[in-house]
Amino acid sequence: MSESSVPQEDLDAVATQLGRVPRGVLAIAYRCPDGQPGVVKTAPRLPDGTPFPTLYYLTDPRLTAEASRLESAGVMREMTERLGTDSELAAAYRQAHESYLAERNEIASLGTDFSGGGMPDRVKCLHVLIAHSLAKGPGVNPLGDEAVALAARSGLRGTAIPEDWPEAASSPVPEDHE
Repeated sequence: MSESSVPQEDLDAVATQLGRVPRGVLAIAYRCPDGQPGVVKTAPRLPDGTPFPTLYYLTDPRLTAEASRLESAGVMREMTERLGTDSELAAAYRQAHESYLAERNEIASLGTDFSGGGMPDRVKCLHVLIAHSLAKGPGVNPLGDEAVALAARSGLRGTAIPEDWPEAASSPVPEDHE
């Protein structure tokens, strides 16, 4: 898939969202319910050859702002702690990491096992996890799914997040941050 296969109007919309010309865009991987691009799928190497391991990149400003808010609320720390105590969650998160790597390597191998977002051992970027879950749909990345469900609570359900996105089983966000 080449950059030319993405309609120019989508590239223009993403450029407006990011405030810069997007690089290495292979596809709009997720479109928000209101029609706006939300996540782009990017080439593992940018046009100038620079490695870019982030296969799914969050572009919608509503989603990026909410990911930042959730990070500030301590969600990443709580999720990382749970990875150390919940072997089932850790195994599912590792599977998400392996799936991410396999998909990226089908496009081009970077010769690294770095996937993004801290996978598979910690959570260090909810932007990457939310982008991965929105691009692949529920059931692939458990912590990304949970972060999307938390973001949906902030009024994004039906606009930036699908109306039918599953609720999180439990909320890691402290009540005073919701």
